[in-house]
Amino acid sequence: MHETRIRIASYNMRKARGLDQKRRPSRTLDVINGLNADIVVLQEADKRLGQRPSALPRAMIAAQTDFDVVAVSQNSVSIGWHGNAILMRKGIEVQHVDLLELPGFEPRGAVRLKVNVGEGLTVVAAHLGLRRRDRQAQLEKLNRATAADQHCVIAGDFNEWSATKGFDPLAARFETHSPGRSFHARRPIAALDRFALSHGVSLHDGGVDQSPLARVASDHLPIWSDIVVPAAIC
Repeated sequence: MHETRIRIASYNMRKARGLDQKRRPSRTLDVINGLNADIVVLQEADKRLGQRPSALPRAMIAAQTDFDVVAVSQNSVSIGWHGNAILMRKGIEVQHVDLLELPGFEPRGAVRLKVNVGEGLTVVAAHLGLRRRDRQAQLEKLNRATAADQHCVIAGDFNEWSATKGFDPLAARFETHSPGRSFHARRPIAALDRFALSHGVSLHDGGVDQSPLARVASDHLPIWSDIVVPAAIC
C-alpha cells in the first residue's frame, strides 16, 4: 500500500516566555527546529494585549528556520488566530484555510487548513478552553467543521487533565492520542497536549521533547507524532 509519512508537532510556546521569565524567541525557535517536524502548530504564539503582536518575529522565523508562516492572521503584527499559528515546511502546499470561532466562556478559535499531503490532509490547530463543558462544545464544533474531510488531524493544547474523559464529541470519527506528559515542563504530570487522528490516518510514532532546552523554554513541553496518510494515486 502506498502511503505518505509526515511529522506534525504541537507546542504551547507561552508567548516565548520561559520558566526563567525571560522572553527569548530565538530559544523558542531552537526548540521548534529540534523537533524535525514538517508541520508545527503553535499555541500562544501572539502576545495577549493590543493588536496581539507575534512573540516570534517573522524575520527571525525566516532567518532561523526552514518554515513558512501560514497566513492566518487578521492583521499585520500577529502570526496567529486566537494565538494559534502554523509553521509549514517549505515545499508543502497549503490549499485552503478556514478560521473557526469556538464556543465557550472565553474567546477561543481554531484554524483548519488543507495541505497537499498524500491523498490530501486536513490539519486543525486548536487551543481548547479551561472548562470541560466548553471543551466538549468546541470539539463538537471541530467535528462538524471537518465532517467532509476524509483524512484529518486535530492538534494542540486540549487542556484536558483526564486520560479518558472529555473526548466524546470526537469518538465516532477520531482516535485521540497523547504522546506523553507535557505539562508542567519542570515536572510533567499531565498530558494536556494531544493529537486526534481521523479514520484513515494512522500513528506510526510519537513523543514528547524533554530536552533541557524545552524544559525551560515554556511551561509546556512540545509533542510530536509521525503519521501515515494514504498516498495519492497518480
